Amino acid sequence: MINFEASTFLLQWAVGGAFFLWITGRQRLVGLGYGWTTRVIYFGIAALSLVTGLSVNTLWAREFSTILFLLSIVISFGISIGRRKAGVGGQKAIQESRVGRVSEMLGRKDDEISGKPTSQKEFPPVLDLLPPAFGLIGLIVGAVDAGGPVTLSIARTLVGAAFLGAVSNSMLLGHWYLVQPGLSREPIHQLVRWTGFLWLPELILLCIPTGMFSVLNGTIDDNYNGLLGWFWVACVVATICLVGITRMALKEKEYSAVMAATGLMYLAILTGFGMDLVARILLDI
Repeated sequence: MINFEASTFLLQWAVGGAFFLWITGRQRLVGLGYGWTTRVIYFGIAALSLVTGLSVNTLWAREFSTILFLLSIVISFGISIGRRKAGVGGQKAIQESRVGRVSEMLGRKDDEISGKPTSQKEFPPVLDLLPPAFGLIGLIVGAVDAGGPVTLSIARTLVGAAFLGAVSNSMLLGHWYLVQPGLSREPIHQLVRWTGFLWLPELILLCIPTGMFSVLNGTIDDNYNGLLGWFWVACVVATICLVGITRMALKEKEYSAVMAATGLMYLAILTGFGMDLVARILLDI
């Protein structure tokens, strides 16, 4: 059995989200504003984790790791703002390509409609790896402290972090298409694929004894006559179904398909969190 700690769970969420910000940002296609929004959200979640940890069950190694996570997000956020005029390489290349086509159609010279060049360096995406790297230490400490088989506890914690981060960022990125409507669909395709890939190891790890099969067969009492166990099963099935439907929606060419996919990932967040969080609570001592 593995103890459930709210502070570790919140840190999981923040670390996973920060990691998938790097996954998306390294493609150099999504505007800087998406990174600013995402950093603010996960900064808040990590700060809540720190407050919870200091208030309930303090593990100084985990809390110090969370502090480093927060500081590194502040640093990357500040550098991103400081270099905002440099823009994003991939995004600028697409814009210049479109400007060139329009220029040819109108018979105008490129320099008549192109923006002023800048010598400022772009924000380096590798900086977005620092927060999850620091947070990883805290997750391992929290997983070991949770008890149970150490390897299983660490595996559940790390895979759960990635799973929660992928599904959350899929929804967040879907909203960004309202701000950057010309954005390629590849970034959101990538996040939805990651959510689907991580669903299976997440399921397997939650079923390894002592796991959710013990809840379903009644060995572990959920205090609701098995209802929560079957609710978990419904969340598991619904999550992968929503991922599949989202992938099909993104194959449609209309712009509204992205908005439909975003709505579906809203639901996937609810079912995905149900899949992870309900299991962790039920398997707590």
